[in-house]
Amino acid sequence: MRTAEINRVTNETNVDLWLDLDGDGSASEIQTGVGFLDHMLTLFSKHSGIQMTLSCKGDTYVDDHHSVEDIGIAMGQAIREALSDKKGIRRYASLALPMDEALVLVAVDISGRGGFFTDMHYPSEKIGTFDTELVKEFMMAFAMNAGLTLHIRQLAGENSHHIAEACFKGLGHAMREAVEIDDRFSHEIPSTKGVLE
Repeated sequence: MRTAEINRVTNETNVDLWLDLDGDGSASEIQTGVGFLDHMLTLFSKHSGIQMTLSCKGDTYVDDHHSVEDIGIAMGQAIREALSDKKGIRRYASLALPMDEALVLVAVDISGRGGFFTDMHYPSEKIGTFDTELVKEFMMAFAMNAGLTLHIRQLAGENSHHIAEACFKGLGHAMREAVEIDDRFSHEIPSTKGVLE
């Protein structure tokens, strides 16, 4: 079972997370206290097949930043823990995901070295009450703590909601492929170094 449980408590948030890399995402329960993030992580879970039970109590009366970042940290830590030594995983995945007029390229390398590289342009500063800049904050926290290299590039898009949705769906599909066990190499670390750290 490739599962992990994380409880992250700070003066700003309390995040409880359980996840299973080999689920189907259909029964995930996500309550972050940030409505738009709930929507995005539900999409991520469905498209990645990563089953999650996630709750966050955060200082959203200040703004959503602390909750979004700490959830990204917790999810990254849980992914890293659930992958263990990363034996047998495909490691790499990429795709260009269309969401109506938006087209976003997402590429993942579960390298053991965290890094987030992006080029995104949101037409609006907010989606409802959600600050669009928080997509970047989530992705950075997630990538750094999961120990993966993540590239997200916007190729087209005029609607901020569609652009953000393409990011999370694209990340979901890329993670689904990258964490999948390749039966031909199920007992090998996918690196000539012999480790992914």
